[in-house]
Amino acid sequence: MQRTERIIGTVVGSAVGDALGAPFEFREAGVFRTEFPDGVGRMCGGGGWDPGEATDDTHMAVLVGESLVERKGLDLPDIFERFQRWAAGEPKDIGLQTEDVLTSGEPWDLAAALHFQVTGRAAGNGSLMRASTSAVHFAAAGREATMAAARRIAALTHGDRAAWEGTAILHELVRVALDGGDPVAAVPSVLPDVDAAHRARWSTVLAPDWHPADATEFNGAAWPCLGSALWALRTTTSYEASVAAAIDLGGDTDTVAAVTGMLSGAVYGAGAIPDRWVDALHVPLPGWGSRVLRAPDLSALAQALAG
Repeated sequence: MQRTERIIGTVVGSAVGDALGAPFEFREAGVFRTEFPDGVGRMCGGGGWDPGEATDDTHMAVLVGESLVERKGLDLPDIFERFQRWAAGEPKDIGLQTEDVLTSGEPWDLAAALHFQVTGRAAGNGSLMRASTSAVHFAAAGREATMAAARRIAALTHGDRAAWEGTAILHELVRVALDGGDPVAAVPSVLPDVDAAHRARWSTVLAPDWHPADATEFNGAAWPCLGSALWALRTTTSYEASVAAAIDLGGDTDTVAAVTGMLSGAVYGAGAIPDRWVDALHVPLPGWGSRVLRAPDLSALAQALAG
């Protein structure tokens, strides 16, 4: 498979998972099978979302990606400003923690840290959900560079290092997949590069015998979100089956499916994503007027990031 297919698969695959999972958010387990007993899942819409409409997960991934391309590298203040403009555009959905950070009025390099200092809670999955574009961009730079970049981007909105480390792991697993490797098999080699204070907990949720039913937090937290995505990848044999398994877990279905689609898209490539899902995908971008991106736009962004 051409590397380009994997690159596009990462970005488009994450967006498709996001849009497919959005109508099922916060519903019970098994909802996807119930909705589609014939096994042919469709972009159905619901919960305030049109069929194929992507959520804040993809909005933020696009903002990160376009900053990386336009600024020709990592410009953290620029990414933060784009996030703030987006938040001011009144998106349909925005994480409470992310909204608090972006609207606090604090500078880009202090806002998340101050929020965490006050609340003590900042290990949500919001830094994982937007990682497709940055993971593609930094993959060619190698493990150390891609993991370091992931931490810095995560820290813009998440003050808890647990979220940084989860995003760093995800970046590295995408890098492995883009190189044609097996991200599931790569986990043991990645864990030594995780901050020592957080390594044990990440080792638990990424273990080969871990199941989402073992989670001690709602899957809106970073640990079960990434653990569930990896579980969905290793227990299925196709892009389609992996995202369906992720959505069927219930809970934060758009983000768990976005992270699953990111990994699965990198493994199976863009050609493995069903056309009926890709054709319906659209990404309205709050804060940017009437701008709407579609799959060809995301494909072009992915290739620009890798270039």
